[in-house]
Amino acid sequence: MGCPAGIGPEIILRYFCGSNSERPFRTVILGDIAILEKCSAELAIPARFVTWKPGTPVPRQGIPVMVLSQITDHNWGHPTTESARAMVHYIQTGVRLIQEGHLNAITTCPIAKDALQQAGFQYPGHTEMLVDLTKAEHYTMMMAGPSLRVTLATIHCRLAAVPEAISRTVVEDLIEITNRSLQMDFGIGKPAIGVAGLNPHAGESGIFGNEEHRHIEPAIRSAQDKGINVSGPYPPDTIFFKAAAGQFDCVVCMYHDQGLIPFKLLHFKDGVNVTLGLPIVRTSVDHGTAYDIAGKGVAAADSLAAAVTMAHEIQMNRKVFQETSVNI
Repeated sequence: MGCPAGIGPEIILRYFCGSNSERPFRTVILGDIAILEKCSAELAIPARFVTWKPGTPVPRQGIPVMVLSQITDHNWGHPTTESARAMVHYIQTGVRLIQEGHLNAITTCPIAKDALQQAGFQYPGHTEMLVDLTKAEHYTMMMAGPSLRVTLATIHCRLAAVPEAISRTVVEDLIEITNRSLQMDFGIGKPAIGVAGLNPHAGESGIFGNEEHRHIEPAIRSAQDKGINVSGPYPPDTIFFKAAAGQFDCVVCMYHDQGLIPFKLLHFKDGVNVTLGLPIVRTSVDHGTAYDIAGKGVAAADSLAAAVTMAHEIQMNRKVFQETSVNI
């Protein structure tokens, strides 16, 4: 459910009660049933909730909820230590239920990073928490939409710290994770990957910076030697146009905003955040808690609908990939 004080409860209701209500897969909510009922009543979105427990069939009538909190102090747009601890509990439980075989995938609604840390959890965000919970060694964030996918060499760090964080190993590992995910999670047999340069004009032969020559180009050549269909580095101001036109299945980006600005320009409503490299399937909405509009009845569930659908598709693609690998 994400942060109980944000738009998570509303977009969940709109997802379950809207045009997406007929789904070919079963979905349950991990969260707070009283807040969902409050949201339903205040926003006049008719809904009937039923409790669900692991090990029991998912009800086909009503909206199934695993009750994991009973928050006493709740106000839209105002997170508390209580709500922050609850949103962490939802994530922890979701991971555990996947590990125990009760669930196949998890889709997360937005959390508040500052509330998270104020409650004593020193994670920059969802991704780092999930990595810790699953003990993943190599991971990254992918933003995926119908026209564009991007992965990031650096995620949540100061822009001034990016050049020092870029290395041949970082870029090469990212290319390999991206390639494997496109094959395993998205069912693309021979992905085409483009790599963006760090500097304007991809360094212009060293005139505007030498990170491309020192780190990015060697990483690309090494990945090519391993049989990966990757090319670049391309100037950052042209590569996203090429990718959106179908030349690349994904763009490897050097820092957060380099990838997310073009991505959200194209997929602000239907973009999905996918964590690559985890032993579990995890997707998320590509937006924040939106405290300024929480409880006002104006939030849209497009990204949540896309994220849940993509989680199902990735889980199915992984199953096919594993079966094919075994047969080979």
